[in-house]
Amino acid sequence: MAIENGTMTSSKETQVKVLNKTKVLPTNPLNKPSILLTTFDLPYITFYYNQKLLLYKCSEDDFEGIVTKLKDSLAVVLESFYPLAGRLAKDEDGVLVVECHGDSIIGAEVVEAMADTVLVQDLSEGDAAASASLLQDVVPYTGVMNLEGQHLPLLAIQFTKLKDGIAVGIAFNHAVVDGNSTWQFMTAWSEQCRVSSISPTISPFHDRSKARSIKNKITLPTAAEHEKADPNAPQKPLTAKIFSFSSSAIDQLKASANANIITSNSISVFQSLGTHVWRAVCRARRLKAEDITVFAVFTDCRKRLNPPLPDNYFGNVVQAIFTVTASGLLLANPPEFGAELIHKVVNSHDNNAITARLAEYEEKPKMFYFSDAGINTVAVGSSPRFKVYDVDFGFGRPERVMSGSNNKFDGMMYLYPGRDGGRSIDVELTLDVEAMENLEKDEEFLVVNGLA
Repeated sequence: MAIENGTMTSSKETQVKVLNKTKVLPTNPLNKPSILLTTFDLPYITFYYNQKLLLYKCSEDDFEGIVTKLKDSLAVVLESFYPLAGRLAKDEDGVLVVECHGDSIIGAEVVEAMADTVLVQDLSEGDAAASASLLQDVVPYTGVMNLEGQHLPLLAIQFTKLKDGIAVGIAFNHAVVDGNSTWQFMTAWSEQCRVSSISPTISPFHDRSKARSIKNKITLPTAAEHEKADPNAPQKPLTAKIFSFSSSAIDQLKASANANIITSNSISVFQSLGTHVWRAVCRARRLKAEDITVFAVFTDCRKRLNPPLPDNYFGNVVQAIFTVTASGLLLANPPEFGAELIHKVVNSHDNNAITARLAEYEEKPKMFYFSDAGINTVAVGSSPRFKVYDVDFGFGRPERVMSGSNNKFDGMMYLYPGRDGGRSIDVELTLDVEAMENLEKDEEFLVVNGLA
């Protein structure tokens, strides 16, 4: 489904009916200075809007009243998180900025919809193919590239009334915010909606010069030109599934990865879980021993910079870092082999490595494709540290938090905390259909979580 000029275009099979489409502006007029897109931001300009879906069970029949409260609180929060109410433009030097004043304040696009035959469970745990189709109906801006923020809102939201709850689908321009910033915003918005009289507990830090103040002139392709040139168009159909790892499973993986480690630097939960998935995907892809495989991590650099940036820095401070080895080496050795490889690469990505990468981009800016991650890749985004299940708008915690269809490619996985809390983690993994079928039969992968 796509929404064009306020109308829904889709196949006859769609179960989602659009009721209304509006713009939500900040409560009070804004006149903020333009915000420079830094070297951290620009590589994401040819990625797609970052999409999230939060599913809530709710017996409340007053959908219109709920939506009004959500929109009213959104208008208040946009005053603090004002870049999301602006738009992308080029300044007098031809440099991309977020304009945050006058007519450039175009607000967030909000769609209200109904899918009264769809259950929360249909989206969170239903058949993968059916869920994927529904996902594109309840999360806005599927297939919309970040560079289109020059004429589209930087934030789009869809509220869909389900048979037993509400789906909140959100699309953020990824050239403006990263995952850390996304959940800063979502936490502040839900707090405002739940307890409207509170003073904000999150005050975003907007000075991007603290991350990088160098201006970069880049020549942007059109979205169509970029998509046509993308060498990584899927050759096989893809499917995405969520694998939930309990606290005990996570403890088991970490203990196994650290069993024979003699150094003082232990393998982390992330590194042990990442290795477990990486090895399993190599098996599922039926890679040859000599085939090269890559483990890529989109890493938050706020605390790795010198001086570090505050946690509430609002923008992008993410770089992809890569661990490379032969599939045969990864699989022939015990889990700690791969975990130690990841551990060394992650730990070595310090201020010098980060700034060297920034300088390299500034010398020769380029458009990025998913294929730049390397061949036979497993790539990790999001983080189980994000408190996504604390996003309570007043009708309870989400039943499920997941990603939309954008920015998913063969081997992409998003990590979320498990809804049950503790140390549990959900792994949302995208693979080609054949590899996913192999993975679901892999007892070594499943037995850790009691699924085999």
